[in-house]
Amino acid sequence: MLRTAARALRYCGASGACAALAVCAVYVTTPAAQSAKEGQPQAGAVANSRDDLAGKLARREVQRSPSSIPGREIVQVETLIPAGVESGWHVHPGEEVGYIIAGQVEMMVQGRATVVLHPGDGFLIPPRTPHNARDLGPETGRMLSTYIVKTGQPIATFVDQPVQR
Repeated sequence: MLRTAARALRYCGASGACAALAVCAVYVTTPAAQSAKEGQPQAGAVANSRDDLAGKLARREVQRSPSSIPGREIVQVETLIPAGVESGWHVHPGEEVGYIIAGQVEMMVQGRATVVLHPGDGFLIPPRTPHNARDLGPETGRMLSTYIVKTGQPIATFVDQPVQR
């Protein structure tokens, strides 16, 4: 549990308000931490105000590091999308470089044709570009995404579905 608290503190910074949140994170995410040891992220495992998607999908932060680009950080996240579930339309404050590990994922990106991605397929999402992913089943979709984002910004923020023209 102490490792979980340390991870929560490192993730959100050592501010007093966040320290209290980290104590709650130990209690709330202990099952997720156990499941992550078994290789499966759980919904809410990265749940905090910095990642809107964490409350809807199983997401596990793999690593986080400052970038050589001033004002940017690199965050790598594993995401599980159950069959038939959508991420919801969202944006990131920087690039997303992704790779499909398992499943069939329908990727909708504003201004592009919808594509179906399979294991081994990669994808790139430009900064602040609305997009949505849906697992087509029958198995759970699993992807690894690396974000090159502005430091201190939320990793993902929900947006309204864009109007198709």
